[in-house]
Amino acid sequence: MRKNDVYLIHGTDYLEMTKRLLFEAGLSDMIGDRGASVGIKPNLVAASAPSQGATTHGELVAGTIVYLREQGFSRITVMEGSWVGADTAHSLKAAGYEPILKEYQVPFVDLQKDGFREYDASGMRIKVCDSALAVDFMINVPVLKGHCQTTVTCALKNNKGVIPNSEKRRFHTLGLHKPIAHLNTVVKNDFILVDNICGDLDFEEGGNPVPMDRILGFADPVLCDAFVCEAMGFAVSEVPYIGMAEALGVGSSDLAGAKLHVLNAPVSATSSERPARRVEKLARYVQADDACSACYGSLIHALNRLDEAGRLEKRLLKHPVAIGQGWQKKPGEIGIGRCTGGCRHSLKGCPPKAGEILSFLETYWGKA
Repeated sequence: MRKNDVYLIHGTDYLEMTKRLLFEAGLSDMIGDRGASVGIKPNLVAASAPSQGATTHGELVAGTIVYLREQGFSRITVMEGSWVGADTAHSLKAAGYEPILKEYQVPFVDLQKDGFREYDASGMRIKVCDSALAVDFMINVPVLKGHCQTTVTCALKNNKGVIPNSEKRRFHTLGLHKPIAHLNTVVKNDFILVDNICGDLDFEEGGNPVPMDRILGFADPVLCDAFVCEAMGFAVSEVPYIGMAEALGVGSSDLAGAKLHVLNAPVSATSSERPARRVEKLARYVQADDACSACYGSLIHALNRLDEAGRLEKRLLKHPVAIGQGWQKKPGEIGIGRCTGGCRHSLKGCPPKAGEILSFLETYWGKA
């Protein structure tokens, strides 16, 4: 896998999806030595079930363990340190990790209780937990989601979990962006496996999950987070730590030069669960008919951006945005995705990105 590669897989069998993505990306070749120690670092920020959009689904960790074992790797450790004020053991239990670790007999390191040392992170002194730097190869497994302070959070910010609590507090006093960028000059980002299943719209602790049913793979954490911005309808410039990390040599945000490997087609949204209150509000502007989760999720992210900016036009309720395979060859006023080609105003793409949807809706209102 090259630094500019992006792997994407859709579906609802998250364990099998994980195994296939890792196989297609050639993770075993990236690690090389079968005797190497491999760390898996999920996001267990707080005691929250993954369905709430804050924590990494256990199936991604299980799928990674199964893949590694099948490829001959045996020295595997899962590690994480929840945020200040949360107990990592409680987070582990709430996310359903205990039976996974027991089944596969994989050790877990609570980084809140780990030793640490101070390092020179490109001109900034930062303390990092010993276990996080002791492994030969680190697999970062963040959740693609919004954040109330940094706008988005994914690969780069997920590494806050490998620093002691005292350092987490200090990061907040420093404004988060600069220390996050510098931290990533010393921590390991050997492979990034992104949980894009149902990340929260706004908050690190979850509550407004948006079903997307996707898993992503990257070798570059900066490219990963730039991709996240695009997926959620933000410009990379709106998230300062991405540009700071790029300037420090952590990676590249060049999405134009990225090569996307889509391993399968999106799946239709089939969840019968009641949507989160915020998502339910935004869904009033949508007329979905057998919509794929990825396409629907991109639309919800775009509508959320418009709502936050006070630009979500109420007149759109008169003509809700059509989306989904059920709209093929059906007439309508405005639609998102290639399945809505029969609408008077339709945005091509399968799925179109949230930023594209944002621009399309603003242009539509401007002409209406």
